[in-house]
Amino acid sequence: MSVQQVLEALSDPARRSVVRTLAHSPADLSCGSFDLPVGRSTSSHHFSVLREAGLLRQYYVGTTKMNTLRAEELERRFPGLLSAVVAAADAEALDTAPS
Repeated sequence: MSVQQVLEALSDPARRSVVRTLAHSPADLSCGSFDLPVGRSTSSHHFSVLREAGLLRQYYVGTTKMNTLRAEELERRFPGLLSAVVAAADAEALDTAPS
């Protein structure tokens, strides 16, 4: 897990949305739980980038691919980064929300 990979993964708004959603979720979420404005193959690419950067852990429950945020590992490796990114993504979501 390198800071370069993590920051590059977080540079895309769709990937930040996935991280933000997982950060606020009390449970792990399936890939289909995310409302991403992209097609299925692009969505799979985004999950792959997040996984390869070390932000997500994916596992199967039956045939459903589940996602969990590696929050503890990220906090140990890059203290404060995840909370700052999630706070910024929250603010960004509020700025773009319809009035």
